[in-house]
Amino acid sequence: MDDATQPKLSRIQQRNRTRITDAALEIFSQHGFRGATLDQIAGEAGLSKPNLLYYFDSKEAIHVDVLNRLMETWLAPLEAIDPQGEPREELLRYIRRKLEMAFEFPRESRLFANEIVQGAPRMGPHLETGLKPLFEEKAALIQSWIDAGRLPPLDPRHLILSIWATTQHYADFEAQTRVLLEGSDVQQSAWAHLEALYARMLSC
Repeated sequence: MDDATQPKLSRIQQRNRTRITDAALEIFSQHGFRGATLDQIAGEAGLSKPNLLYYFDSKEAIHVDVLNRLMETWLAPLEAIDPQGEPREELLRYIRRKLEMAFEFPRESRLFANEIVQGAPRMGPHLETGLKPLFEEKAALIQSWIDAGRLPPLDPRHLILSIWATTQHYADFEAQTRVLLEGSDVQQSAWAHLEALYARMLSC
């Protein structure tokens, strides 16, 4: 059942629904949509499969719910870029928050990456109606800062994409990063590097 048609849930029902989505995040981030099963999700949630199906009628319904919630969290830092702020500071703040999220929410990042790698079969509409307009809005804002001479001449779209690539790498390839940077404070050293890199890149 979807959120639009289901009746208001009791506190216990809300707690169980949260248990299911938290468990699904863990299973989907490990196995992807195709590799995950309802039995795995139910087991991770500590619920029976019939109990799980009371709240969600299919694996796809759970996956879509988790992805929808993820999109809200994932887009918040981009939305928070302030048109009235100082451009360089706004972008460095955005980069720092994206890096923090890579370490705070590695499962969410991997789940999103898996969905995109598979061709975004369940997220396609949200990319068109949610992500794309926001992406274009912020790219236009950055371009206005460039046109005003407040940032160097960069392609704002590729700048945003490069920020995503350099920050989310630490979540999506966590196992590799942990081996390659063994013994270091990865988050702190990553921020020191990215701050210096983008500070130079964004200097007029």
